[in-house]
Amino acid sequence: MRTYLVTGGAGFIGSNYIHYMFKKYGDDIRIINVDALTYAGNLENLKDIENRPNYTFVKANICDKEAIAKIFAENDIDRVVHFAAESHVDRSIKNPEVFVQTNVLGTAVMLNCAKASWELPDGSFKEGKKFLHVSTDEVYGSLPDDENAFFYETTPYDPHSPYSASKASSDMLVKAYMDTYKFPANITNCSNNYGPYQFPEKLIPLIINNALQGKKLPVYGDGKNVRDWLYVEDHAKAIDMVQEKGKLFETYNIGGHNEKQNIEIINIILETLQEMLPDSDPRKAHINQDLITYVEDRKGHDRRYAIAPDKIKRDLGWEPETYFKEGIKKTICWFFEHEDWMKNVTSGDYQKYYEDMYSNR
Repeated sequence: MRTYLVTGGAGFIGSNYIHYMFKKYGDDIRIINVDALTYAGNLENLKDIENRPNYTFVKANICDKEAIAKIFAENDIDRVVHFAAESHVDRSIKNPEVFVQTNVLGTAVMLNCAKASWELPDGSFKEGKKFLHVSTDEVYGSLPDDENAFFYETTPYDPHSPYSASKASSDMLVKAYMDTYKFPANITNCSNNYGPYQFPEKLIPLIINNALQGKKLPVYGDGKNVRDWLYVEDHAKAIDMVQEKGKLFETYNIGGHNEKQNIEIINIILETLQEMLPDSDPRKAHINQDLITYVEDRKGHDRRYAIAPDKIKRDLGWEPETYFKEGIKKTICWFFEHEDWMKNVTSGDYQKYYEDMYSNR
């Protein structure tokens, strides 16, 4: 049975990846989920699998070398899927040191522990081991307003926020380990994800939640910043394909072919909520464009991101399967069905779940 060590598995993308893997492989794999349970880590995301015999949760910070080394010492880890990161740009502008600590030094700890566990006396590595570092398109900087301009794996890095600079640094560390030690790894750089379990500081869940409550919908600047949107389950599938078929030492860009201005996203959400809510729902009356409120632009706000997933399609056969209008309906449906989850997250009560669930274990 192959054993996966997933870092940040209680977060948005990590928890969706774990769900995807168990749905695909069932009892044929084992997953160890390591998460520090910061504000964005929520074990309620994994309630339906927490009692599986082939699933283990370990509360630990990736910067804690002793804790991570202990996991490797006690388990024969075959694959590391490294999601754990501070990921919100606004938070990085206010507190960049935390992002350097987690994203750079934490990645160094993960690399060193995996290397120590997998390396053979001759400097080669045990067969079948692989480290997948999950990164972002933000490391590439900003594109011009040209529909023919895209980020490729060969695009030079040009990060503009403390968040993207910390992720670029972690990418470079992984590249250095691949080049220096021939460490068995891959890097993936993805576009903006959306879907179930996303913490409501990010654009799409924030707009859904605020609109349903009749709260203002904040829009940075003129609202015309462009992002490429990727449904999170499509991303999970891509990560699995890179793990299974990706050539060692390669980087793969994972994009959604869903480039839209932020203001377009907000209008689509408002229109979709209007379509999906029954006339009898009192929330429907206050969901309209009057809620849109333009605010001062974010510092260093990149104008446009767009990823070309040509390489992963050509080499591995992956391409996004979920059109944005379909994905946004699925996302809104999920939030309708999990209103308690949203209430717990926005109130902070979700942080009590770990204590309630694991206090007697």
